[in-house]
Formats: sequence, structure tokens, C-alpha cells
Amino acid sequence: MIIIGDTLISDEVYTEQFLCDLAVCKGGCCVHGDAGAPLEADEAEQLEEIYDIVRPFMMAEGIDASARQGLWVRDEENELTTPLVDGKQCAYVFFDGEGVAKCAIEAAFDLQLIDFQKPISCHLYPIRLIKYPHYEALNYHRWPICDCARKKGKALNVRVYRFVKDALIRKYGREWYEELESYIQFSLEQVPGQPDM
Repeated sequence: MIIIGDTLISDEVYTEQFLCDLAVCKGGCCVHGDAGAPLEADEAEQLEEIYDIVRPFMMAEGIDASARQGLWVRDEENELTTPLVDGKQCAYVFFDGEGVAKCAIEAAFDLQLIDFQKPISCHLYPIRLIKYPHYEALNYHRWPICDCARKKGKALNVRVYRFVKDALIRKYGREWYEELESYIQFSLEQVPGQPDM
């Protein structure tokens, strides 16, 4: 376990390898599951502000789901999440010509129409955050639909923390990330023969 400030980071964040392979998984993490993407309170507010800009990128089913359920909902644990379409894909999903699930929020962001990229929970995946009263825990989440990402990550030696570098910097800042890298590099030096991470 790595401790930086008020964050506890699982060792798997730097020992495991991961690199999305959208050609294989087709963005399955946006389609499968029993709840939408976790949202922070300020993200739910942002969805209210940007929805009219994001809506043209959404599918009709997603627009209908958000009209019926709201732009955000609460799950069984009373946590804020994005709504789902018929209990399946996130309401903010659309599919490209190759059948890959894409994010309507991110599509608007990529065109510089909004400054909110997507929920941080999506950006950080496969890291999942658990909030406690005095700290946050960062854990590596294993999901069978991401087996191809683990395979690709291993082939190219991309560690989880490097795969989600931009998201970690977005969430905690560059100084935090550099401290994480320093800790990991120090740890590697203590293990003879350990490949660079």
C-alpha cells in the first residue's frame, strides 16, 4: 500500500498492467454493469449545465432515459451515478461506425464545446475510488470484459498508473503524481531484476 497525503493506493495500481483494447472490447465498460458511472456532486451539477451541448451527441434512447430518470440518478447505495438505458448502457453512450461505445460528454469535450471531459470515475478506470471520512482508497478493479486490456498492457508493459496518468493528474495534481512515480521508482530499486514500470 502506498500512502500519499490522504490517499491510500493499492500496490496493484503499479504492479498490474492494463491498456484498453477498444477494437476487442468495444467499450464494454460503458455498456455492462448494474449501475451507471459514479458521479461526484459537482459533476452532477456540471451535467445540468452542459446537457444541452452534450445532447446532440447522444442516442435517442439515452435522451429518453435522461428525460425519464433525470440527468443523474442515485443507485441502490444512494450514490450519484449516470442513468442507464433499460438497465444496460450509460445514457451518455453512443456507438461509432465500428460498434464501439463512445461517450457523448467526451465527444463534446474533444470539440472544445465544454471543459468537462467526462466523469472522473470513467477517466480513472480501472482504478476505483472509495471515499472514507479521512482518506480515499485507490484500488485496481478487475472485470472479465477487460481481459483484453490486461493482455495488451502486459504485451506493451503499460502499468495501470501510467495508463491513467492524465486522470490521476486531473484528480490529484501533477505534484501528487510525481510523488507516486518517485515512490514506485524507489520501490523498484529495492527489487533486483524488476523491469522498469
